[in-house]
Amino acid sequence: MLETLKVYKIQIVMAVTLLGFYAAFAYDLERYDFIRLISLYAGAFFLSYKLIQSFKFNVKILLILGIAARLVFLIALPNLSQDYFRFLWDGKLLAESLNPYLNTPDQWVALGEIPIAQAQDLFNGMGALSRQHYSNYPPVNQFFFWLSGILSGNSILGGVIVLRICCIAADLGIFWIGRKLLKKLKLPEHQIFWYFLNPFIIIELTGNLHFEGVMLFFLLASLYLLFRGNWFWSALLMGLSIAIKLLPLLMLPLFFQYLITAHSKTEENSKPFKLLAEKPLQSLWKLLRYYFVVIGVFILSFTPFFTEELVAHFSQTIGLWFQKFEFNASVYYIIRWIGFQVKGYNIIATAGKMLPIVVIAGLMLLALIRKSDRKQHLMNTLLLGTSLYFLCATTVHPWYIATPLLLSVFTRFRFAIVWSLVVFLSYSAYKIDRVEENFWLVAVEYLVVLGFFIWEFYKNNLLEKTR
Repeated sequence: MLETLKVYKIQIVMAVTLLGFYAAFAYDLERYDFIRLISLYAGAFFLSYKLIQSFKFNVKILLILGIAARLVFLIALPNLSQDYFRFLWDGKLLAESLNPYLNTPDQWVALGEIPIAQAQDLFNGMGALSRQHYSNYPPVNQFFFWLSGILSGNSILGGVIVLRICCIAADLGIFWIGRKLLKKLKLPEHQIFWYFLNPFIIIELTGNLHFEGVMLFFLLASLYLLFRGNWFWSALLMGLSIAIKLLPLLMLPLFFQYLITAHSKTEENSKPFKLLAEKPLQSLWKLLRYYFVVIGVFILSFTPFFTEELVAHFSQTIGLWFQKFEFNASVYYIIRWIGFQVKGYNIIATAGKMLPIVVIAGLMLLALIRKSDRKQHLMNTLLLGTSLYFLCATTVHPWYIATPLLLSVFTRFRFAIVWSLVVFLSYSAYKIDRVEENFWLVAVEYLVVLGFFIWEFYKNNLLEKTR
């Protein structure tokens, strides 16, 4: 034991320092203190990188460190996001058998009596933007909020702990399935730690209670089952993933080639379009049965909440993300600048309608043109597709990058890891009394990511040609 401590004394100091950084993040940091925030984050990222390098063949040590880092946040209230107040609000409504999709918090207040515990604290905490809009969290996500509502009693911290345990459990599931999937793809198993030990994931998902990790657990389990040939259970889990966060819905076209060729007797020698031409009915059946189950599960998840107002309220709130909200965007900010030069005003209402069409067209082109009829090819295509979406989005909060980050673990691309580092520059927007973005830092973020991606794309293509 003493010999081990001597050999790894530097790594032990780094691990203890890393946990100290997380404690500072959790209990002694204000969001508007950007210099301190970015310094702690850069330090945590560097230490995590060095520890992964040192212990990449010692899974047990890195696993324990990842769990310990998450437990540091266990009894801390999130300090970089107000979203958890809305999660608890919806959860307490559900615990009282009330539909969270029918009224906004402002409307509940206008009714004169809010039938949930600590309503005023939750109402004040969520902020004006959340109060005036209907809930945009899909039904399976609401299930976890309901758990917090029934298990936490009248304690806000109790509700936070329930949600945090759910997020930690999801990350442990990702670690378990991720290693299996890496082995199946013949990639180094330690790559899963670029997700599991990444400070970005620990702070944004465990610390700030964003449910991207829970969505990604179901998505990863779905992919693993699909690669094993269990298409029905894969589709079912994909539907549940969409019913937590809608993002995987955009990925469905990218499965086109793989679903046609997967596990056919001629898989190794056939092309998807050749199979589609030779066996159109069989190929279409493979596609339609998968998509039917996915969409069916997603639609059925709304059954307990269905009212005439549900569709209008939910779609109205989702539309706001494209036509009203803007934060940390890239392509959109360039379009907006051009709009100011030409029109003299913010053209988000027009751009917000056009950019989703561009994204859908781009995804369709990826589905048809880019080779994705094999497991590794599909993972690459999913990574490129989701990255395209976020590059064209009008709103890119830091925690959104969890999806391309996890997908990148199962490829040879590392630009999403770089993105998970520089995306924290967007926190420079938060001041004590306002939100004001620094567009120079936004430009630095995306120039670094795009530059690294172009270099990687060129390098990987060069390697493919020389094999």
